[in-house]
Amino acid sequence: MATRGNAMWGGRFSTKPHELVEAFNASVHFDRRLAMHDIAGSIAHVRMLARQNIIPQEEALQIVDGLLRVRAEIEAGDFVWRSNLEDVHMNIEQRLTELVGTVGGKLHTARSRNDQVALDMHLFVREEVAIVAELVQRLQESIVDCAERHRDVIIPGFTHLQRAQPVLFAHHLLAYFWMLERDRGRLADAGKRADMMPLGAGAIAGTTFAIDRAFVADELSFGALYENSMDAVSDRDYVIETLGALSVIAMHLSRFAEEIIIWNTAEFGWIELDDAFATGSSMMPQKKNPDVAELVRGKAGRVFGHLQAILTTCKGLPLAYNKDLQEDKEGLFDALDTVKAGLALFAPMIATMTVRRDVIARSMERDFSAATDLADDLARRGLPFREAHGIVGAIVAYCVNQGKTLTELTQEEWRTLCPAAPYETLERLTPQGCVEARAHRGGTAPSAVAEQLQMARSILSDRGAPGAR
Repeated sequence: MATRGNAMWGGRFSTKPHELVEAFNASVHFDRRLAMHDIAGSIAHVRMLARQNIIPQEEALQIVDGLLRVRAEIEAGDFVWRSNLEDVHMNIEQRLTELVGTVGGKLHTARSRNDQVALDMHLFVREEVAIVAELVQRLQESIVDCAERHRDVIIPGFTHLQRAQPVLFAHHLLAYFWMLERDRGRLADAGKRADMMPLGAGAIAGTTFAIDRAFVADELSFGALYENSMDAVSDRDYVIETLGALSVIAMHLSRFAEEIIIWNTAEFGWIELDDAFATGSSMMPQKKNPDVAELVRGKAGRVFGHLQAILTTCKGLPLAYNKDLQEDKEGLFDALDTVKAGLALFAPMIATMTVRRDVIARSMERDFSAATDLADDLARRGLPFREAHGIVGAIVAYCVNQGKTLTELTQEEWRTLCPAAPYETLERLTPQGCVEARAHRGGTAPSAVAEQLQMARSILSDRGAPGAR
């Protein structure tokens, strides 16, 4: 291979690129993360070349041996990355040629960097999506474990951050289990699009060599082939889908983090985070800050930004490959690292937090979250629900003015305010009574939540332990 005057690509150029162009064009400082995938793809490609008699078998064996030596150098940290060689592909190929001689130049027969980088990215995304899915499952397991440990804890449920109705704490936690289950579905969908083999597309139109794309796909365990060479080198839908799935995960984590932060305040005091997942203040010695949750919440924005960036990059690109597509990597890499870190931290943070049952119980003592149940009771006695709603609203207003809860009303006050129901109705307006009344599928009753937990456990059990698939 010609050395870099401006002649790495042959005799077309007569001058060396400007040093600023060389630096601006280089991607090796980030795309070397694809090195192992690049080598795996190259090994499959050269085996196909030999199988198709495009290069001799003995030369293919030399190249494979050289690639394995390059891989060993990278794994040992001995590989020297050179920015003047621009990217991960040329760095590996140059080192291969240094190790095995000019025969190394035959590796690039019947392929372009356009379909080569597409292959690397497909291999990378497919692998990373599986890793993220395993981390999602670990968090799901942590949530289910926490829910089971606190099946009897009742908390105020909120809408508009105003007390609404009593719910089981386990019911609240399991809402995040189901969010994460949908996240796994989105990851699986993105993984399907990543599981497509682009190699053989060449630069744009394919190749004149008699290649066997199906053989390469089988070597690399791909489930499908691209049927159009122009689509194969220009498609980044799977990157966009993956970033979309990561963005939704980041959004769910951010919502969960917000609740952890609120519950951890002195004003709520419902939970206490383990010291390992909190930090102190440089000035105020009394502080115990939920920094992990806050950072998870804050980092969601950067993940969203990477999704917007790649959408903007791709929106105006004509077919087929354009250098703009080099921008598909840094944002994806960072989003994956950010979401994986958040998931990895969240699972043990939930597993080790203390739920303060006594504080939660006291917080249920003086509110009006049973008001809906009272309106439902009146409706069951024949009143139109809208009329019952109005009566109960007036009762609540009276109680607020008198500084009383519903259960503190006297019999005389009750007869005046609500002659349509007996005074004994108030006896059922307890947090326990409210949650037990919602025993339908998906409700917050202990029996319904037990069914949810059983379903969740069954899903996790059917899937097997993370990493075991």
